[in-house]
Amino acid sequence: MKSILVAIYKIFLIPHIFVYKLSKNRNKIDMDIERWASVKGMNMGKNALLLDFLANSPDFRTIFYFRTRSLISHILNLYCRKQKNFIIDITTKLGGGVITGHPYCTILNADAIGDNFYVNHLVTIGEEKGKRPTIGNNVSIYTGAIVIGDITIGDNCIIGAGSVVTKSIPDNCTAVGNPARILNKK
Repeated sequence: MKSILVAIYKIFLIPHIFVYKLSKNRNKIDMDIERWASVKGMNMGKNALLLDFLANSPDFRTIFYFRTRSLISHILNLYCRKQKNFIIDITTKLGGGVITGHPYCTILNADAIGDNFYVNHLVTIGEEKGKRPTIGNNVSIYTGAIVIGDITIGDNCIIGAGSVVTKSIPDNCTAVGNPARILNKK
């Protein structure tokens, strides 16, 4: 019965495909779809994957609506709701291939976040004195971490759970603790 309801729901999601096809951020959405499919071990056509992620993942919908901001997206959000407690600041430059680990109460408010970003729940990326972080490519930020201020997180970094990062982290590092310290350099 549940699979029948999901199939019917996906029919109502078809307008999202048109929004996707017309989006100026289609290449970033493609990167998101490919990364989600890889992590979940799914192998279907892009449109089928898009509908599946929209039907089953409010956090994916949040990223999708962020990338396709328009009146139509706002209307679609009325019946296909995004994750209510996952906030991406409208001015954040967000690279493609974003994946989330149930980002409940997560705020992304950075100048820029690179490609292949992973974020977990209860993460705050935000400003301090009006200055926001810049985050490189292939960065993972885990549960409860706080990254604030005019700092840079380099490429290929891991920010451990509960870390408070207020100073820049170079490429290829793992940072943990409060205040964050570099645990190792890859």
